[in-house]
Amino acid sequence: MSSTTNVLAPYRVGILGGTFDPIHYGHIKPALDIAKQLKLDELSLMPAHIPPHKQGTHADAMHRLKMTELAAKEGASITVDNRELTRNTPSYTVDTLAQIRQERPNVQLFFLVGMDSLLSFTRWYKWQEILTYCHLVVSVRPGYDKALLNEQDQQALAPYFCDSTESLVHHHAGKIVLLNQPSIDVSSTELRSAITNNCFDESLQPKSVIDYIKRHNLYR
Repeated sequence: MSSTTNVLAPYRVGILGGTFDPIHYGHIKPALDIAKQLKLDELSLMPAHIPPHKQGTHADAMHRLKMTELAAKEGASITVDNRELTRNTPSYTVDTLAQIRQERPNVQLFFLVGMDSLLSFTRWYKWQEILTYCHLVVSVRPGYDKALLNEQDQQALAPYFCDSTESLVHHHAGKIVLLNQPSIDVSSTELRSAITNNCFDESLQPKSVIDYIKRHNLYR
């Protein structure tokens, strides 16, 4: 009697890093939409301790972690990874991904970024090595595309671009895919300024995060 072997699809994990200072729907909603498009099993929010491109943060690590944990309740598949907050050195993406890959060798990793990150990606520390650990998923507004890259970056990244999300299943890592996302007009800088003036908007942040900011008198 013949038998067939069922090949299970890999467990798919999306990773969204950032200072989340504070976290808002501009972080969460596009990430959840990408998770749906790519059929991710898990969306991991990863607050950074000392991002290499920033001098510091306005709220300390504990508060940013707590706000991220509250925001994670916006989706059933959202988890929070605090590993970068335990470091006292700059958080390099390549080091974090290498650690995750060692811990979870069989998962398929998708690192979520915005178009601004793609434009500077070839200046990231060990960017080619990053792509050995994950796929890079770029959230872009409609009308934005690879043409925004300068000629040198287009040539460097050309071998990695992938136009079909379906084909990602055939590659454990190493591809860059651009996904159109509706723009949510909010930034952490603008929110901090509004909070300083005692202005809060539940359309821009989860109520639980707003309540936490008020309770701990953050960004004043």
